[in-house]
Amino acid sequence: MAKAKEHPLKPFYSVLVLAFACSALVAAAAVGLKPYQDENKSLDQKKNILTAAGLFQQDVSVDEQFGTIEARLVDLSSGNFVEDANIDLTTYDQLGAAKDQDNGREIDPATDIAGIKRQEKYSLVYLVKDGDRFDQVVLPIRGKGLWSTMYGYVAIDANLNTIRGVSFYEHGETPGLGGEIANPRWQKGWQDKDLYDQNNELAVSVVKSGTQSSPEEQAHQIDGLSGATITTQGVDSMMQFWFGDHGFKPFFEQLKNGGLNG
Repeated sequence: MAKAKEHPLKPFYSVLVLAFACSALVAAAAVGLKPYQDENKSLDQKKNILTAAGLFQQDVSVDEQFGTIEARLVDLSSGNFVEDANIDLTTYDQLGAAKDQDNGREIDPATDIAGIKRQEKYSLVYLVKDGDRFDQVVLPIRGKGLWSTMYGYVAIDANLNTIRGVSFYEHGETPGLGGEIANPRWQKGWQDKDLYDQNNELAVSVVKSGTQSSPEEQAHQIDGLSGATITTQGVDSMMQFWFGDHGFKPFFEQLKNGGLNG
């Protein structure tokens, strides 16, 4: 008996069915794993905040260590704390807010030295408490490097001037060159540098490694990365933007005027 001729489209249908089955499995896995992914992302964020503040301990639960840190929301224009019952700080999407028409704004190119294009109206800040005392504040910053947007946290002492530490945690810079922004050894060089001079003018700068400066200038200068000029310039521009009038400086002024309890 002659064998029935196979339909020419049968292989196509088989591949199509297999593709649909695989797509369904991937979609189901993505949905099922999302809570775990969100939890891991939150833990990583907390770890980087703790690292910037010099508080991270490898053998202690991240959530336990984060117990001394209070997240608050700040209006970047006024520097005031924001109390909005409709905003959940644990899920607040700061980058998403920057892109939103109502919760973000486009930055004038002449002002946008950090190269972020849009800025959120409200920013998260993290107050580190020592008992009832305000000890330091950790602030999120971001800016354009050579190949990517660089993200980090900067911890500032209660004097609202001295850098206690930094943590750059996400970037796409060149490994071994600009990628060294994530190296703890380089980040250590930020400690005890001052943001502002005696006249409260922004003086911090990330300079070419080996730059000869006076002791007064050195108090504000952070050595850049050898062989990574554009990344170094990007980090410097990021600091100029976020600690100037369009960043956290209005918030610092409010804190100096007793705004911590606002």
